[in-house]
Amino acid sequence: MRREHSEVTDQKEIIRILSLTNIGRLATTGQDGYPYITPVNFVSTNGNIYFHCAPTGEKLDNIARDPRVCFEADVPLSYLNIDAYPNRPICQLHQFHHCVIIRGTASVVKDSAKKVSVLNKLIAKHENTEDFEQVTDDMAGFKNCKVIEIIPVSITAKSDLGQNIPEDVRSAIAKYFANRNRPGDTETVKAMGYDF
Repeated sequence: MRREHSEVTDQKEIIRILSLTNIGRLATTGQDGYPYITPVNFVSTNGNIYFHCAPTGEKLDNIARDPRVCFEADVPLSYLNIDAYPNRPICQLHQFHHCVIIRGTASVVKDSAKKVSVLNKLIAKHENTEDFEQVTDDMAGFKNCKVIEIIPVSITAKSDLGQNIPEDVRSAIAKYFANRNRPGDTETVKAMGYDF
């Protein structure tokens, strides 16, 4: 990773970042050799990534042909806009964020009990509750979807929170976000380690 100051290596923090968003992007290799990127609803559990999909489609065809995939999830935080530093060069405007990139192998989950478990975890994550009708293997919808498992080969993650900025400037940026109070600014300030 080029920006080592932003690198996240703590496994608990990587899991936390993955829990902050419901949509990730899956990259497979298309039959024509081009990358094919698809947004997917996902859940991370037991160190793997899972998502569900229709029983047929291009991403499944691609995985059957070449199971090597790349999965990316990101959490956009605050954008450091022109108003913060009117004289700052335009190329130095900045989007704070967290992201995780996983290279791994993908396959269709064949085991019914595992598929049921993953679908219920996926629903619980997206509904943000355990209070829903649990999926069972005799439901019509169960048979009409596939669950894909991605087993990581490598994981890289980063939290870009202005770690390479001088502390006085970084503190001023955090205060700017706190005072601006747009959606996401409070979360960004906390992620930066401040509590104004």
